Amino acid sequence: MGYSQLAVLLLCAFMLASGTTADTQNNGTGVPARPAEVRIGALFTFDSVIGKAVRPAIELAVAHVNADPSILRGTKLNVLMQDTNCSGFVGTIEALQLLAKDVVAVLGPQSSAVAHVICHAVNELRVPLVSFAATDPTLSSLEYPYFVRATQSDYYQMGAIASIISQYQWKQVIAIYVDDDYGRGGIMALGDALAKRKCKIAYKAKLPPRATNTTVEDILMQVNEMESRVYVIHVNPDSGLGVFSAAKSLGMMSSGYVWIATDWLSAVIDSSIHGNADVMELTQGVLVLRQHVADSNIQKALLSKWNNLTKNRSGYSMRAYDSVWLVAHAVERFLSEGNAISFSADPNLVATKGSSLQLDSLRIFNNGNKLLEKVWSMNFSGVSGPVQFTMDRNLVHPAYDILNIGGTGLRTVGYWSNSSGLSVVAPENLNSSALDSSTNNVQLHSVIWPGQISEKPRGWEFSYHGKPMRIGVPLRTSYKEFVMQDDGPDGVKGFAVDVFKAAISLLPYPVSCNFVLFGDGLKNPSYSDLVQKVSENYFDAAIGDIAIVTNRTRLVDFTQPYIESGLIIVAPAKEVESNAWAFLKPFTFQMWCVLGVIFLFVGAVVWVLEHRTNTEFRGPPRQQIMTVCWFSFSTMFFAHRENTVSALGRFVLLIWLFVVLIINSSYTASLTSLLTVQELTSGIQGLDSLISSSSAIGYQVGSFSRNYLVDELNIPESRLVPLNSPSDYARALELGSGNGGVAAIIDELPYVETFLSKYCKFKTVGQVFTKSGWGFAFPRDSPLAEDLSTAILTLSENGNLQRIHDEWLSGTQCNADNNGDASNSLSLSSFWGLFLICGLACLLALVIFFLRIFCQYSRYSSEVEVQFPEPQIVNRPARLTTIKSLISFVDKKEEEVKNALKKRPNGSRHPSIGDSQHPSMGNTAREEQSTLPT
Repeated sequence: MGYSQLAVLLLCAFMLASGTTADTQNNGTGVPARPAEVRIGALFTFDSVIGKAVRPAIELAVAHVNADPSILRGTKLNVLMQDTNCSGFVGTIEALQLLAKDVVAVLGPQSSAVAHVICHAVNELRVPLVSFAATDPTLSSLEYPYFVRATQSDYYQMGAIASIISQYQWKQVIAIYVDDDYGRGGIMALGDALAKRKCKIAYKAKLPPRATNTTVEDILMQVNEMESRVYVIHVNPDSGLGVFSAAKSLGMMSSGYVWIATDWLSAVIDSSIHGNADVMELTQGVLVLRQHVADSNIQKALLSKWNNLTKNRSGYSMRAYDSVWLVAHAVERFLSEGNAISFSADPNLVATKGSSLQLDSLRIFNNGNKLLEKVWSMNFSGVSGPVQFTMDRNLVHPAYDILNIGGTGLRTVGYWSNSSGLSVVAPENLNSSALDSSTNNVQLHSVIWPGQISEKPRGWEFSYHGKPMRIGVPLRTSYKEFVMQDDGPDGVKGFAVDVFKAAISLLPYPVSCNFVLFGDGLKNPSYSDLVQKVSENYFDAAIGDIAIVTNRTRLVDFTQPYIESGLIIVAPAKEVESNAWAFLKPFTFQMWCVLGVIFLFVGAVVWVLEHRTNTEFRGPPRQQIMTVCWFSFSTMFFAHRENTVSALGRFVLLIWLFVVLIINSSYTASLTSLLTVQELTSGIQGLDSLISSSSAIGYQVGSFSRNYLVDELNIPESRLVPLNSPSDYARALELGSGNGGVAAIIDELPYVETFLSKYCKFKTVGQVFTKSGWGFAFPRDSPLAEDLSTAILTLSENGNLQRIHDEWLSGTQCNADNNGDASNSLSLSSFWGLFLICGLACLLALVIFFLRIFCQYSRYSSEVEVQFPEPQIVNRPARLTTIKSLISFVDKKEEEVKNALKKRPNGSRHPSIGDSQHPSMGNTAREEQSTLPT
């Protein structure tokens, strides 16, 4: 309410003069003297549930303050009470009357609606307004700086309710609330809290502030027609029981319903103005919240005094008691710091002097801002717990008891606190120690729900009241294996229909369905239009081969996919028959070249290793070359006749034969595959080549593939050709793009698999380039979608989903996955590891061989040079002579070298490489020298 509305109330109400108090005088020392009396006001409805509880609490608190010598020494605290009569208009008048009596603070009001109006007045006059019952979260806004909430905000209470709803996995609730500031502010906070937990308010049922029984029944009948069965009721304590009375008469307090009441109901139960038996009878099975008040010594000490005054006490009465002490402590600190209690005329009201309203009697509390600072800084232990404020001006440690009404009493099923969330442990125990994950976020104790059931209600019911659900089914003209029209009682059949029926049968509750065909029967209908009908509630659901794509999920909710899908390319292909040179195809040209080189290389290595010790690898040069070639290639067939005698030669041959074994096996397998399986080839290499070309592309009528090609792949619509049936597919692919057909078709994988099972002359190109699935569509936030998803997963786990698939979609004659794009020839990359091992083995053997040769040659040549110095030959370089001698030594037989080295101790002549140049060299040496390779 704005200032203009406040002015209207002032004009209508303030027709009286009010008493004033003199300003406090100082004692001549410059320090203001303590006043003999400090006035505070109290605003509430005397004859109300909360009013009857707080009045004795306020009176008792004032008496205790005045009797305590440690506070307000020499100053008496006086409270002036005004009855607001549950009226915003009357409450405003009463508030102005209190403010005209120079009160330093006002306790109350209990109504959030009245508090919104009064806040403007206290802001103007700078008087703190300490409320013990106004819970509207919007009162904490910066617009009301002088409003002090001495109770818990509904912001936290609605957070507790959202936690309960999330705990029981309900997704939607119906809010029943009184349509005033208190109700609207609380339900707004509930909506925000539910949104954080991915839940929502399905409907807001507004009750007039003074609703009649007939009005309440009409509203409840309306919400009973809706799907949700979880009700959050946020009304006033004095009229709230009328809602449960009407609900009971309408049968809404039976099994299947969930009622969650805010703390207004606990205030009613804690009071004694209503018969407890009547209240309990109306609210059996209801969950109710109550502000948590921890047991303390202060509370126990007051119980006896409280019982003597009244039996009507609640959390609000304790908050009111602490509010008095809050103001008393703030005033004590205010006076102790030398601040004076004084009032001055409001310049905004002086202009109205002479008016019959006498508004100039309202005066500004000069040091009201300082007293407000003292209130915000207070920190003490009260009856209701710690009284301390946070930075956002709320009490610390907000917590609630979660109670369940059953029988003749209340039973605590858990707690909620802002720091620990839901728990079965009292919040003060969690706050006093580190939170233990084993006790946090645990299940609440068991609840007895309406209808005396202990099993958690599902939270929703079908809103059709016996009417079957209208299920939209596409009337397909092609690929009828998935869904088709039938003459049976359901009118439809197919793979998708059987999956839906099987899933429905697994639900723990009966669902009656009426299948309605969608389409003209001339061509496949638009599935986007079918989904749109579901979002508009024309259909209660839609089943069939409906792809789950992004733009559709914005309109409806889908179940778990019951079959994988995605777009793939289908292109024409031609069969390639085997030819006379097919035996060369198992290996690539590069592979054949490398094989020839490595065969010769291994043969040469074996010749080097065997030449000195094996007579089969000796002889004239031509014979040795033929031996190397024959040995190399005969190993391919394991038909080599030459035996290896050296250890290094056998090592190399063993590695090489293993490599040959692998190569032979691979060649045989690849050749067999090429001769028995026909290869499919196509001009389309993949999605990129298809997009970059100008060829026509086909798509299925009604499928989302058209929008995907245009919107996502930016293919011009002029290139797209709509096709309806598999025969249209085959005809268009056979004609080709230049002859009125298409170069390729892009369609969903299940359709393509069905098409290729009948038309083997075509093939898929590449892989599926979108990932999606088929599901059943339901309106947004439909709980049936979640239950059916669970049922579909069950079908998948028990094998029934695969059984239904095989029943409708089995018997394929062609392999849809044979893309034929990759060559069947084996390349070098498949064998480079084997070749590397073989090459390393050959190099290792050669290194060992030549190291041994060098050692022998060193020993051999040194002895010969000592005994037979070789004459200098001017025309022949020394390096050339050494190389020639080394080659000659390598060509010698191993046995000859060993025998020559053994004769050294006897001093006999050593045959030398250079013996041919000495006259004493025998004929044998010259003959052997003549056999050196040229």
